[in-house]
Amino acid sequence: MIRWWSTASIRVRLTAWYTAVLALMLVVYAAVTFLAVRHEFHEQLEEETHTEPDHVVAASPEDRVEQQLGEILVVLVLGLPVIVVLAGVGGYVLARRALAPIDHLAAESRRITAERLHERLSVSNAHDEIGTLAAVINDAFARLESSFDQLRRFTADASHELRTPLSVIRGIGELSLRETRTPAEYKEAMGSMLEEVDRLTRLIDTLLQLSRGDAGTVRLSRDVVDLGDLARDVASSLSVLAEERRQRLDVASAANVRVLADRLVLRDAVTNLVDNAIKYSPEASTITIHVDGGPEQATMTVADEGSGIPPEHRDRIFDRFYRIDEGRAREMGGTGLGLAIAKWAVEANGGQIALEPTSKGSVFRISLPRLGAPNRT
Repeated sequence: MIRWWSTASIRVRLTAWYTAVLALMLVVYAAVTFLAVRHEFHEQLEEETHTEPDHVVAASPEDRVEQQLGEILVVLVLGLPVIVVLAGVGGYVLARRALAPIDHLAAESRRITAERLHERLSVSNAHDEIGTLAAVINDAFARLESSFDQLRRFTADASHELRTPLSVIRGIGELSLRETRTPAEYKEAMGSMLEEVDRLTRLIDTLLQLSRGDAGTVRLSRDVVDLGDLARDVASSLSVLAEERRQRLDVASAANVRVLADRLVLRDAVTNLVDNAIKYSPEASTITIHVDGGPEQATMTVADEGSGIPPEHRDRIFDRFYRIDEGRAREMGGTGLGLAIAKWAVEANGGQIALEPTSKGSVFRISLPRLGAPNRT
């Protein structure tokens, strides 16, 4: 019985519930009515058979009263099942008509496949429950379409990025084998091939890190991180790159600006921001890392004196493989994933990253909940 009930359709269960409740109510009503009528008949019978002074009242026979009560009982017993059956049929038809839009939504949803995610369910009445359900399903399809489009772009971009270094390696190898070369020329060719292998390795490692982040399989630790110390650590590790371009890395930090985060993951985010600033800033320029703390938020900004990011590119700057200048990015050895990694790393630690509007250069701001900030009540 329980198994049948759990596998039955909603319209069948609604009909069963409706019929059972109606039958119970009718049985109770009929029983109460019958007992009340019976009680009333017997009272009248007693009054009619009572003999008062000076006259005698002729009374109806008791068996006639019992006969009338029996007839009423027969009508109730025979009529109740008919009423219940008719009510059940009517309830089923009503439930079927009420749930017909759901069947229509299900049929439309089955037609929307991965290749037809641009289609949407028709909404006849957006203000009733079915319309609300259709709107929610349409929103889900819209998110799926966006995710599929992003996945297709990511797959295409990843294929292109992986094919480029492989093509370069193959080209260098084929060129080296065409004719006899000097040991120095072979050494130079091998060096170029190793550079491309190194770039390919970095790209694959970055893709794996992003895929693990998307899958939620990266286990983050929760350490007390002083953002000032982190900024100085990153600046120290990248100072050699800055010195090659005669750039200066300045760190300005308030005291005791601490957050609860995974230090290594957060360090990757800051490293990517500072590395980008070094690559795309002119020589002899200054890159500033500023750390500050408010009552609830800790912030770190990375500002450079480069050419900045045009407004039309700001919305997509954190997209994977997105580059403003394709040729320059490849020349600098970028993979197009640095800002995507930074965004994931900051958000995984409960923070936010944004590109701040500025008239010169670029300013990226990281915001994280400050350790020890008072809770709002």
